[in-house]
Amino acid sequence: MKKQLVLAVAAGLGIACMGAQAYEQGDIIIRGGVATVAPSGDSDPIELPTDPVTVLPGGVDVDNGTAISLMGVWMMSDNWGVELLAATPFEHDIDLADLPVAAGSTKHLPPTVSIQWYPRGGMDGWQPYLGLGVNYTTFFNEKVDGELGAVLGDLLDVTSAQLSLEDSVGLAAQAGVDIPLNDKWALNLGVWYIDIGTTADIDVTTGGGANARVSFDVDIDPWVYNVGVAYKF
Repeated sequence: MKKQLVLAVAAGLGIACMGAQAYEQGDIIIRGGVATVAPSGDSDPIELPTDPVTVLPGGVDVDNGTAISLMGVWMMSDNWGVELLAATPFEHDIDLADLPVAAGSTKHLPPTVSIQWYPRGGMDGWQPYLGLGVNYTTFFNEKVDGELGAVLGDLLDVTSAQLSLEDSVGLAAQAGVDIPLNDKWALNLGVWYIDIGTTADIDVTTGGGANARVSFDVDIDPWVYNVGVAYKF
């Protein structure tokens, strides 16, 4: 029975692919789904301006974030397209790597423009593609967690702290596939590797009214995984 079910599903997919229209010059493809940003980079050590200097060698870790993705593709030819990647804001928690301490959180938007190559453009069936582009990531709504505030308060007599992250520009590479369901709709699977690097600044005010800044570089460099659907106009 299981074997018959597998054969039936395979046959159904095969029929769907055979009836699917090819991607051709002038087509517009809209993709939407759920994307997860999984940082793979690391952080510089954090040097706190104590006397003597306190060093947190592990820096920080950035947790995964998930959001709704939206992509638009215009086919310049049967084999080449231009894609704009957009999404609702991703939110990430930030933790100290060497201590069980929550450091803060941030949101970001990562619009990315890519040139895509479709090796099966002009042919019916599955449409795999590769892409290379440029990413611009803007950070906002940065917050310092109370746990980090307590640590800074103990070490530096801090009364307030503010976190800011610089925007990032970097390269992005991608691979994906549209698996046709009919002549308009397809299942989309995609993955990106994006070069995202930022400088984190924590501005603190001490109990004596003095101001200090703690700065360190963070290489986020995430893998981004997307599962969704595609519609061809």
